[in-house]
Amino acid sequence: MGKTLSASSYSGWENVREIDRWSSVPLKGPIPDTILYTPSVVNTPRGIDADITRSRATLRDLATRPERQNTQEKLDDLHQRDKEHLWEHEWSSGPLPELYPTYEQLSRECATAELNIADPTTLLVIDEADRLRRASLEQVRSIFDGGRIGLVLIGMPGLEKRLARYPQFYSRIGFVHEFRPLGAVEIRQLLAQGWMPIGVCLPEQPWAVEATAAIIRITGGNFRLLNRLLTQMERILEINALQEVTKAVVEAARETLVIGET
Repeated sequence: MGKTLSASSYSGWENVREIDRWSSVPLKGPIPDTILYTPSVVNTPRGIDADITRSRATLRDLATRPERQNTQEKLDDLHQRDKEHLWEHEWSSGPLPELYPTYEQLSRECATAELNIADPTTLLVIDEADRLRRASLEQVRSIFDGGRIGLVLIGMPGLEKRLARYPQFYSRIGFVHEFRPLGAVEIRQLLAQGWMPIGVCLPEQPWAVEATAAIIRITGGNFRLLNRLLTQMERILEINALQEVTKAVVEAARETLVIGET
């Protein structure tokens, strides 16, 4: 229904994963404040705690990069100042006077400034939350209680009923939101706006009315199926050197996909 895609788009976590963790170059644009975490099929409380702690450290690293770069520039200037002072000093006049701030003083001040930068993480989104067993849920609850951050659990229908068996956890849930299939009007609006899956390029609208109706009927409003069908339609057009989206193209794309009865 597009739950994972929505979470990924909101958090921008895919962009965070692509960032070089060893680089000191500041991030262009705002610092992310949301973690998107998907637990492994076999998970443990310790592993979940380590993974989330590492993700929060990644965001904090991005938040402190500007300060670290500023610190390095200040220290480089100080080093150059001391170097010039050493060469220009008249040794016959006495010992070398110490300049302030010293390298050590500036290092301490900058380190304190970096430590005072708050943890940027304000929201933790856990996808595939169905995989979490009771002990793992307790670990997530502990992180939520101790970290002063928001928490969103994404899972399949019935997740809320399972969580209801854990009073300590369930009492902290503010609300439940159900992702529903897209309606026919919504799909038409989406296609009319020119939305396409990433990397897919189809002929511009308007398409044949029968083609759009077939897309709505086949996908039933399921966003993932819509994604797959449009991707396959591009392949059908390319293979057959076609320039127009028709009902026949949609049906041909549907036949090559594993989709239930429509």
